[in-house]
Amino acid sequence: MFGAARNALHLSRLRLLPALLPVVASQRPRHVSTASFDPTIRQFLVKLGEHQPCFSMHSSKVTIMHEPRIFYQNLLNMIRNAKHRLFLSSLYIGHEDVELIETIRTSLQEHPTLHVYLHLDLNRSTRPGPDSTARILLPLLEQHPDRVHINLFRSPMLKGMMARIVPPRFNEGWGTWHPKIYGADDSLLISGANLNTTYFSNRQDRYLQFTDQPRLADYCFAFLQAASTFSYKLLPSPGISGEYTLHWPDTSTHPHRIEAKAQQALLEFQKVQRETSTVRPVTATEKASLDHEDDVMIFPIIQAGQFDIREEERCVSLIFQHLAAQQKYTIPQRWLLLASQTVSAAVMNSHIACRILAASPKANGFYGSKGISGRIPEAYTLFERRFMAAVRQADLEWPASSSSVFPGVQLHEWERDGWTYHAKGIWVRPTPTEPPALTLFGSTNLNSRSAALDTELSFVLATTSPTLRQRLADEVDHLRAHAHPWRGAQDSDSRRVRPGTRALVAVVGDML
Repeated sequence: MFGAARNALHLSRLRLLPALLPVVASQRPRHVSTASFDPTIRQFLVKLGEHQPCFSMHSSKVTIMHEPRIFYQNLLNMIRNAKHRLFLSSLYIGHEDVELIETIRTSLQEHPTLHVYLHLDLNRSTRPGPDSTARILLPLLEQHPDRVHINLFRSPMLKGMMARIVPPRFNEGWGTWHPKIYGADDSLLISGANLNTTYFSNRQDRYLQFTDQPRLADYCFAFLQAASTFSYKLLPSPGISGEYTLHWPDTSTHPHRIEAKAQQALLEFQKVQRETSTVRPVTATEKASLDHEDDVMIFPIIQAGQFDIREEERCVSLIFQHLAAQQKYTIPQRWLLLASQTVSAAVMNSHIACRILAASPKANGFYGSKGISGRIPEAYTLFERRFMAAVRQADLEWPASSSSVFPGVQLHEWERDGWTYHAKGIWVRPTPTEPPALTLFGSTNLNSRSAALDTELSFVLATTSPTLRQRLADEVDHLRAHAHPWRGAQDSDSRRVRPGTRALVAVVGDML
């Protein structure tokens, strides 16, 4: 009876979810000006605003962190200070992260009005064994059944007979829940980092914090609420202490057939959000009366290829199209861009100056792993070799030894002793000597897997603030401090690509 009542409580909350979206829609739309932005990105922002929601804020509310330990301490402080809502979205929570779980538990005890919302990946969080995320979260659910809400997303790409025979360690290959959103009341931490000890200590990522931003925080919270309508609920097992159950709330939709439901939920969510803000070109005079203190724009970008939602692909394509078009009217060597992975088609077709920074094999999180996962660094070496061969064939290589800027590609790799690399993004500089005016950040890996299989939430940030632009430049410098020219063409043990790896890439390349 206790379990049935719990399920009924969660179902009643689910029925209330559609009412959450009009709350955001009822806010008066804000016309955000692009007049003060650099002309190199101005038309891109206008075009992006035709498709994406937009939020504006002052740059003093944006903090960029460089080190994982600082990210972790800020995350713990946000959890400690949360009074009403704490919402955390990640791939999983590591079993060794006792301090994180205890901080959540303490915050629940000290703040009676606090509700905690966790959205994680089902396959990653329910691996067999006592150390699974689901099991370490179960005590929180049992202690606070009415204030802890855990949703687990299962990709519908794995179904039928394959769902029965694929081992638990490999079922993530068919897609995961990948957004990394950490929110407390009206503040946010956006990263690519998971909630795991490695990401708090020696795994390099990106970390942007936004304080006192109710509109952006409401957006991220509502995004998770929308996704909860096509996700499982983690609940204590009725009558069995220490066990959990996975509750599917929608009796009219099979959990392996959620494509149409998820697509409709996410498209409708973005439509409602987009209607609350408008981006348009305005004159300098108009700018004085339109959010004159705001010097930052944020555009959320959803990518869920399995549901045919491809906002990130459209956004990245637009960035390169606009940068390439500018060269018709300006000096060819004007552009400088740095990204974490090869968005090869866009890079090759744009003929802009592009620096790419990727993990060296030793900085790959799977380096030295046993079994198939240990071949992933080899697979990335193979991808990079193929990309650079195409670059050289097109005569687009920008010599790494050159101190000048050329239209073309430089490929560097990141390596730091004892560390792994997980940072990703795009930074756009108006000229080679200016700091970035725009960046793309968030959960995306900017690769085929992110485009086709995983569910992602990323953001485009544009700013006119000299201070914030310098912070973006400092972020790039911090990453590049551990970069060196690509060595993937060398024949060494760490660069070896075995025939079995080539066969693996041929079969499942887009899943790596």
